Amino acid sequence: MSQYHIPQEVLIILEKIVGHSFIFTDQETRNHYGHDETEDYVFPPNVVVKPANTHEVSEILKVANEFKIPTTPIGARTGLSGGALSIYEGIGLSMERLNKILEIDEQNLQVIAEPAVITQVLREAVAEKGLFYPVDPSSQGSCWIGGNVAENSGGARAVKYGVTKDYVLNLEVVLPDGEIIWTGANTLKNSTGYNLTQLMVGSEGTLGVITKVVLKLLPKNAHNVLMLVPFYKSSQACEAVSAIFRAGIVPSALEFMERDAIDWTLKFVNGLNVQVKDDVQAHLLIEVDGNYPEILMLEAEKILSVVEQFEIDEVLFADTEDQKNALWKMRRSVAEAVKSNSVYKEEDTVVPRYVLPELLNGIKKIGTKYGFKSVCYGHAGDGNLHVNIIKGDMTDDNWQTEVPKGIREIFELTVALKGTLSGEHGIGFVQKNFMDIAFSKVHLELMERIKYVFDPNNILNPGKIFPDVV
Repeated sequence: MSQYHIPQEVLIILEKIVGHSFIFTDQETRNHYGHDETEDYVFPPNVVVKPANTHEVSEILKVANEFKIPTTPIGARTGLSGGALSIYEGIGLSMERLNKILEIDEQNLQVIAEPAVITQVLREAVAEKGLFYPVDPSSQGSCWIGGNVAENSGGARAVKYGVTKDYVLNLEVVLPDGEIIWTGANTLKNSTGYNLTQLMVGSEGTLGVITKVVLKLLPKNAHNVLMLVPFYKSSQACEAVSAIFRAGIVPSALEFMERDAIDWTLKFVNGLNVQVKDDVQAHLLIEVDGNYPEILMLEAEKILSVVEQFEIDEVLFADTEDQKNALWKMRRSVAEAVKSNSVYKEEDTVVPRYVLPELLNGIKKIGTKYGFKSVCYGHAGDGNLHVNIIKGDMTDDNWQTEVPKGIREIFELTVALKGTLSGEHGIGFVQKNFMDIAFSKVHLELMERIKYVFDPNNILNPGKIFPDVV
């Protein structure tokens, strides 16, 4: 991470491309665009550039490629893996001005959007047309569609509806040399050559810059039932997840929250009124949705019969929209509550859901071994457990030396359980040196060759995904 200097002639060219008002070299702006939500990292670019359209993105990348300037695409900066950090300085390419929903195609159930459209804004816009975009990350009120595509984001309803990749039909992408391509077609089926669309999804801004997204939509469901189930044992809450599916029910959401996660969130968010008994260790937040209330009630009763086989307290059924919104607000606020409570590191493990209890128990044992506490929550329905490692009263030395050993063991356990390092947050900067746990040298070399084909000068988001030594 050496100091980088952009020649003055390049700054002049960039200013001609975007205009004087959309290029910034002052320290305050650079710092602002030099961090995301990944711990306390700050890596300012040398210059922040804000293009207005695909053509300007193309011209910027042509310059960057010619002068071999590191260029980092910057979205809403809500990421948790450091994907938007300009760790080699260079150009910070903020996509914020490309923020329009271009078309909602009600006939074909599709939407075309620019990358800086806020996810919740898009979801609400299509809902007004009676349509449904299911992908709902916890940060949906602030994250952007382009970032969701770059990270292959998930969310609470991925368990039934899938993640971002399942809705991306086509992408307009600017390649590192400035060439503009569409990766696929606006069709539900496409078996024409290599699938460049899906290659771009989850590539974390290392292969190209996304400038337009074509997404598949669904008809909007009319009804849902939401319940909160308190468990006296965290491991049993995890066991219940697989049992619900084996009973023939596919919930639209199935979220796990440890006791500390709920306690901290109730203190952090004003106005939440959820009573938690002292000996309750964890909760499952379970939703079913559809168009026929009588069927949903039968499914809810079936779920109730499953969870009653475990040691649980009284199940809360959300009777009103306000109550449902309050429970979802509690779940979506967990990450912020944890962050406000302590210095922390968040890992994004994912395993087959049947082995969730084994993963949770293993995480706790590893924490005991290395002297750290963890708070776990996440999308249990698809086996995705967010592990928040809390510094608490650990010394700075132990935080720097012992915690990375513990994280490596958590990932080794995850992979041993047939899981992998990230379910939805991506690898980015902070997880790259653990990639050897999930992939062989052959795997990593194949990925690096793909990167080289797209970006032979390694200008686009360098220093992400790949370990420092392969």
